[in-house]
Amino acid sequence: MRILMVTDAWRPQVNGVVHTLERLTEALKPFDVELDFLTPNLFRTLPMPTYPDIRLALTTPGQVARRIEAAKADHIHIVTEGPLGIMARRHCRKVGRPFTTSYHTRFPEYLSARLPVPESWAYNWLRDFHNSGQGTLVATQSLADDLAARGFNKLRPWTRGVDTDHFRPDKRKETGFPRPVFLCVGRVAIEKNLTAFLDLDLPGSKVIVGEGPELAKLKARYPKAHFLGHRPNDELAEIYASADVFVFPSRTDTFGNVIIEALASGTPVAAYPVTGPIDIVGDGVGGAVSNDLGEAAMKALHVDRAEARQRAMRYSWQACAEMFLDVVNEALGMPSKRADQDRVAPGRPRLVLE
Repeated sequence: MRILMVTDAWRPQVNGVVHTLERLTEALKPFDVELDFLTPNLFRTLPMPTYPDIRLALTTPGQVARRIEAAKADHIHIVTEGPLGIMARRHCRKVGRPFTTSYHTRFPEYLSARLPVPESWAYNWLRDFHNSGQGTLVATQSLADDLAARGFNKLRPWTRGVDTDHFRPDKRKETGFPRPVFLCVGRVAIEKNLTAFLDLDLPGSKVIVGEGPELAKLKARYPKAHFLGHRPNDELAEIYASADVFVFPSRTDTFGNVIIEALASGTPVAAYPVTGPIDIVGDGVGGAVSNDLGEAAMKALHVDRAEARQRAMRYSWQACAEMFLDVVNEALGMPSKRADQDRVAPGRPRLVLE
């Protein structure tokens, strides 16, 4: 089977969407499924204001339509709701071609953080966008519940995976920072709510790994915090394992791949009780959630690191691939593997989304 993935999020971006697509490509090969990609890299681009590494494709609906037809794909999956996603959806509806979508980003919240645009307006548009397809993949039950309450339908489960061979507790070493070490990894941008972490009165050290438009501003405002910038994947695995608590201050992410990377490294997670964290560690296994982020961080210090690692073992890229393929098969009217899911992927998170 050949599937065309239409995505406005692609390299050189470094984020959860791009990482998921890259890992999905490899995980689907044993199923004899090939992914092809329609991305901004195929066109002339312009940098998005405030996000220069996000490139906006300069193209036309006709050019996108021709590339879709030339791909001769068995199925179309629209990953993002950006310019390419919009044009791909338009073409699929025009020619009566089935397609599926995925919901990765709380775009209404991101938009309202920058512009005086009511969230309801954006959600109305997004609901129409996604409901016109054969299924919308979402990463967590809490996100499905929230979107269903807003009128989204045909929601389907699609969790994420983590490389538990790469992210491991035995990579722990001394960092040179006073302990306890409270770590945060991710894009240094306004929607990540990093000030909620940096403003906390915590013992030890605060460490931030990542780059983004807010980096210079936050470094100047919080001189006692340690900003390490981008780190290669091997070094990142050591940093995760060497922290005492991973703090996830975002209130707008839909999952948080970094959460399960930290857990796989044996590092407990502290977060707000919002979509993503509440689904992964909301039961207190592997971390702590609270509307008082400082309270959650201190409580996470006492969470068993072995339990954190065990929680991460629930998330595999094989399960991610199988769930994605289930939805594609359903859209194409083919048999689903879902009834047999425990045999093919023991322990994979069971999400039942109506």
